Amino acid sequence: MPATLAWAAGQDKTARRAEPGTQDCGAKPAQDAWFDRTDAPCSRVMQVHASCVARDGDGVLLVGPPGSGKSDLALRLLDRGFVLVADDRVDIIKGMARPPAMLAGLLEVRGLGILRLPHAPEARLALAVQLGRVDVRLPEPARHPSLDLPMVTLDGAGASAPQRVALALDCALGRLSQLAGAFA
Repeated sequence: MPATLAWAAGQDKTARRAEPGTQDCGAKPAQDAWFDRTDAPCSRVMQVHASCVARDGDGVLLVGPPGSGKSDLALRLLDRGFVLVADDRVDIIKGMARPPAMLAGLLEVRGLGILRLPHAPEARLALAVQLGRVDVRLPEPARHPSLDLPMVTLDGAGASAPQRVALALDCALGRLSQLAGAFA
């Protein structure tokens, strides 16, 4: 097994660990490890369990518990003009998302394995998408609690999820206006 894949396979996906030379500023107990939050100021890298894609340099952070479909939604967004930034773990510093060096360009595609794909070296974060059940038709505006980004909750498995992410990014960037809902 190549060294990168061996390293990736050996990582505990519920208890996040920073790569050597970084600081995992968002570490929490294993039951909540997918939700990144920092309780102390951090001037170094915060590593989160998430995926990140970008369009025109504007990053979308896909967050949710393990198995929620972050990698699958990232894969589907590639067909909508987005580029992979990072999968499984994302290093964030000063609003910029980057892949950890050992995972750069790797995307887990269930049923196929871990694939190496073209990727962006970094992206300025513009939106957080929480994957989960959506119970509200017209949600109130929300912000990610530790990254201070606009945040929406979407069902990542829905057929229109990639289109909804693209529309949400356009709203977050002020390219589209909204009369009611998450960006009104």
